[in-house]
Amino acid sequence: MPRITATSFAILAIALLLPALESPAVGAQPSPGSGALQVQYLEIVTTEPQATCDLLEATHGVAFGEPVPEFGNARTAELEGGGRIGVRAPLREDEAPVVRPYLLVRDIEAALEAAVEAGGQVAIEPLEIPGQGRFAIYLLGGIDHGLWQL
Repeated sequence: MPRITATSFAILAIALLLPALESPAVGAQPSPGSGALQVQYLEIVTTEPQATCDLLEATHGVAFGEPVPEFGNARTAELEGGGRIGVRAPLREDEAPVVRPYLLVRDIEAALEAAVEAGGQVAIEPLEIPGQGRFAIYLLGGIDHGLWQL
């Protein structure tokens, strides 16, 4: 029986998730805090970033650009309906591969506070990416969760 690696599993998960992210719902784009979930940034950290980008380009018709320093040298592609997907290698030896959606929020501090009240642990306090917005990461239930405020 073939062995499924973490990278293979991550690619499979994205292949299943990406069509839903590319197809916006009928009507206007949801605004932050409107009650509708919107993925602003979908981050894939993998030991095989080139293979992951190649597969996503071939199967979903997206085009990844050059590495973006502000995104940990992730190569990014725009998603239909807004948002972006980024693929990068781990930044540290101890950083494990992960697929992390960053949900758009109106107030990142309030959203992070709610996550902590629900039992989440802050991994990265809100940080500004010039010209892109602010992001934060929290851990809950063994899962990395990202928040994004424009």
